[in-house]
Amino acid sequence: MSGVVRSLSRCLLPAEASREPGGGKQSTSERDAAQEREARRRSREIDAMLARERRAVRRLVKILLLGAGESGKSTFLKQMRIINGKEFDKKALLDFRDTIYENIIKGMRVLVDARDKLGIGWQCGENEKQGMLVMSWEGRGGAPGVDPGEFQLYVPALGALWADAGIQAAYSRRAEFQLSESVKYFLDNLDRIGQLSYIPSKQDILFARKATKGIVEHDFVIKKIPFKMVDVGGQRSQRQKWFQCFDGITSILFMVSSSEYDQVLMEDRRTNRLVESMNIFETIVNNKLFLHVSIILFLNKTDLLVDKIRTVDIRKTFPEFRGDPRRLEDVQAFLVTSFSRKRRNRVRPLFHHFTTADTILQDNLKDIMLQ
Repeated sequence: MSGVVRSLSRCLLPAEASREPGGGKQSTSERDAAQEREARRRSREIDAMLARERRAVRRLVKILLLGAGESGKSTFLKQMRIINGKEFDKKALLDFRDTIYENIIKGMRVLVDARDKLGIGWQCGENEKQGMLVMSWEGRGGAPGVDPGEFQLYVPALGALWADAGIQAAYSRRAEFQLSESVKYFLDNLDRIGQLSYIPSKQDILFARKATKGIVEHDFVIKKIPFKMVDVGGQRSQRQKWFQCFDGITSILFMVSSSEYDQVLMEDRRTNRLVESMNIFETIVNNKLFLHVSIILFLNKTDLLVDKIRTVDIRKTFPEFRGDPRRLEDVQAFLVTSFSRKRRNRVRPLFHHFTTADTILQDNLKDIMLQ
């Protein structure tokens, strides 16, 4: 490459001969010597530039975030942006606000519909009208989000419905239908979010849910090391795009929602979500393309897992589980073992971390990525 660049540099030299300071003409040999010196100088500069670029490429840590839908990949990227001081501009904040409004209305529609299908009565008969109002929402005709003026029309109904024991009873059975995990957080904060002056907080942004479509890249510098994190959609329809991102990968972070052992996929409503994650992981970890790539397993949403094991026995989905189904350490050990057994080559250790929706990883991220 440097030889080609040297040849090009010679071609870029000015065609006219340079003149001596005294105005006299240089001889042909002097002119050739000057051109040769200039060519060597330019060649050295170009070689130095190429060397710097090669060092930068070698130092770049390119991380691919993989996992099934709703595993927390996009939330992790938002965490990284926040803890590295990359503020969201006004447009981004307003987009998040509209997304949050939509998350709330769609979530309540799911709860109202589930209450009806589960045969749960209203605590307050008047809330039937409020439920009908929320169910009448049709969105922006395909455009994402909900604008503030429209959202204000639904705030009183949303508050009344969330306070109704019938909706709370439906929520307690949420494993039987598809409901975003962020709905409770937003509805619990409806008084604040329902203000006309509302601007999302950083915590709100972490809980905002919008499916990733296509390929999204984010660049960070952590402890003077450049990181490029690549996020691709986790839904089945998006996974064919994963193979476009495999070139030059340093590490793969495989995200798993550890609390979803009793839930099914939104795509087919039959396949267990945790089983789906294990199957995807098996495909990735045994791919020859990743023979020399570090794969780190992030068992995410530990906070939700803590709540889940109190009420839902993991043995209903995984009868091979041995241990105390109410003990967090036993359940986590089982999950790590289950994923580890998917590897054909177990010589290299499987690095794993238990994380939550707001875990701060900056202090040890460098060590994690370079394992």
